[in-house]
Amino acid sequence: MYRNLIAAAIALVMFLPSARAGDFGGNQSELIRSLLPTVVNITVRKEAMGASSSVNAGATTGQNADSKTFVGSGFVIDPAGAIITNYHVLENAFEISVTLHDGSVLPGTMMYASRLADLAVLHVQPPHPLTPVQWGDSTKLQVGEPVFAIGNPLGIGTSVSAGIISGLNRNVQDSPYDDYIQTDAAINHGNSGGPLFNMQGQVVGVDTALVSPTEGSAGLGLAIPSDTAQFVVGQLKAYGWVRPGWIGVKVQQITLPMAEALGMRVPEGSVVSWVLPDGPARKAGIQIGDVILRFGDKAPRDERALLRDIVRTPVGETIQVTLVRDGTQQTLPVVVAAWPRKKWETRDAPLPTERPTADIRPDLGLSLASIPSADRAKYGLEDDVGGVLVSGVVPGSDAARRGITEGDVILRIQAKPVAATADVQSSITAEREAKRRFIMMLVLQKERAAPGPSWIALRLPDAA
Repeated sequence: MYRNLIAAAIALVMFLPSARAGDFGGNQSELIRSLLPTVVNITVRKEAMGASSSVNAGATTGQNADSKTFVGSGFVIDPAGAIITNYHVLENAFEISVTLHDGSVLPGTMMYASRLADLAVLHVQPPHPLTPVQWGDSTKLQVGEPVFAIGNPLGIGTSVSAGIISGLNRNVQDSPYDDYIQTDAAINHGNSGGPLFNMQGQVVGVDTALVSPTEGSAGLGLAIPSDTAQFVVGQLKAYGWVRPGWIGVKVQQITLPMAEALGMRVPEGSVVSWVLPDGPARKAGIQIGDVILRFGDKAPRDERALLRDIVRTPVGETIQVTLVRDGTQQTLPVVVAAWPRKKWETRDAPLPTERPTADIRPDLGLSLASIPSADRAKYGLEDDVGGVLVSGVVPGSDAARRGITEGDVILRIQAKPVAATADVQSSITAEREAKRRFIMMLVLQKERAAPGPSWIALRLPDAA
């Protein structure tokens, strides 16, 4: 979630629908209903690696010894199946399922992601064009402005909450780039990745964080601004990484004591505390101790805003930087370069593009054996019931994640009874040749909460 980024992402402009603003004559309920098809619920399965942070807004819904199920939210940006969510929703997932507004469930593939921005784009293959959102301008948001969030809080299903913008430019992670929107519209665990809408039905934020002193759902709701999300997604799509602008300076916000020390009437601008050798700033003549007041036509309100402006400037563009040195104001042209990629990747190594997360499939992970006649009673099997014994399970395999353990008995594959290990293998082969992604097994588990067997679906490796 909330990783520090250089805030940032672009929208895929060609995917934006025609404006909805004003279409409903103030009918808020009709507006909200029209937006529900743009929002999806996301369910992922991950390795069991401890509790989730109380600062993100993802929710845990179930688990076994090897895996946990988490839920989150997302929204459509392309009718062909591109969906935005938070990176922390998909991080380390070995299975992604997306539930559309009509109730249909589709497998998802993570295509691009930025860890620092906590943004990801996943893709589904829908049977029909999906309804994409319309982006709004988060730079025009005002404290007190009404907004509403749509998502999957606590995994209960699509829900709507309303409130106002409670604050802007929040620096929750103490990062130079944080610029979160704070809202009192309820954002609970499971809302992660869902949209924050303005009253024109435009997305102005990506619901991301719940800052809470407890593991509960009480706290402050935060969202990534839409202009950040659009920048990051566009950069990922174009380059495979954020490719931020860079001029090679370290800056600090001017405080009141600093202003007095420098003979300034009021604290404004950012003071340069370091200039990297051979960087664009050094080449342009910027020096340690300079106070940057303007970056192009903008007067950044703090050092984080200045850094965000630098990051989002197109590489190669020349920017006029206005600064004060020894009480004299001057303007220097600076050619913005790309952040050195090797250095950037230590912060936010890019994920391979076009890599389906769902295709990283461990083997079924099952060792099988026939059940000796003398042992059938031991496993609670009647004489007329077949079955194949699970004699071992590979740790970390799909079978282990789904709760199959040594000593379980497989009774059926799909609808067919099995009596020998060859029956199991032939059924797996047949389903793989049929290009199925999963196979159903009726399993009598050695340790079970309720009497009788249970169906378990295992992922088939090498299936299309």
